Amino acid sequence: MIRGEKLSKRYGDVTALSPTDIEISTGKITAIMGGSGSGKTTLLRLLAGLEAPTTGHIWYGDEDLCGMPVKRLYELRESMGMLFQYSALLNSLNVYDNVAFPLHEHTELDESVIGTMVSMKLEQVGLRGFEDLMPSELSGGMAKRVAFARAMAMDPRVVFFDEPTSGLDPISAGVISNLISETSRKNRMTSIVVTHDVDAGLGIADHVILLWQGCIIAEGAPESIRNSDDERVQQFLNGRPDGPIPFSRSTTSYIDDLTHKPGTVRFAS
Repeated sequence: MIRGEKLSKRYGDVTALSPTDIEISTGKITAIMGGSGSGKTTLLRLLAGLEAPTTGHIWYGDEDLCGMPVKRLYELRESMGMLFQYSALLNSLNVYDNVAFPLHEHTELDESVIGTMVSMKLEQVGLRGFEDLMPSELSGGMAKRVAFARAMAMDPRVVFFDEPTSGLDPISAGVISNLISETSRKNRMTSIVVTHDVDAGLGIADHVILLWQGCIIAEGAPESIRNSDDERVQQFLNGRPDGPIPFSRSTTSYIDDLTHKPGTVRFAS
């Protein structure tokens, strides 16, 4: 469904994503995994058309998102759903209006029909009856489920999930993971899940892409990732602090920076 060719993204002197080829299979769950700063969310935003790549092309079916007229891009986005890392609910709207928002914006359906659709989506996430609550009255897990219902409101062909289990307790994280898995398979929906949650990513994915410093270091079925002999992969999967993946991303010596910066006080020996 989605194919990236030689995708890269730079922010000034920082390379967030090195030239990368990627394919997202139709009707499958693809997990993009890696540590913080590995380029996961950058890749997700490129694939969703939220940012333009520095180089490369993004094919959505047989259409290239790069250079596409804005009107056509907006039309394509109506077939996409997005669950943001921090839910991104509209604080001034209650649960009902948050879920109904895409339907009000992109359709001319009668309000009674929209009401039925909202009830169906909230029932799907176990929150029917909570329509009048405001986002400030929801727990983190409930807010994620409302955001999930909103992402599904337009019955999208493809849904992007950015750290869907981040900040949740184990039960809430399990609920969200099950929702992604069950909904994707029942609706034959294409799902792209960005996560650093090893158990969630390997547990629900059909295909896994593991990033490090903006490069793909492993790719394949969950079992092949678990059995990888790449030390970087095993360090990430097992959460080891020591290994080939360093904690610091600094490219210069800390002592050199301290002693050579203009205005630094130097003490006589």
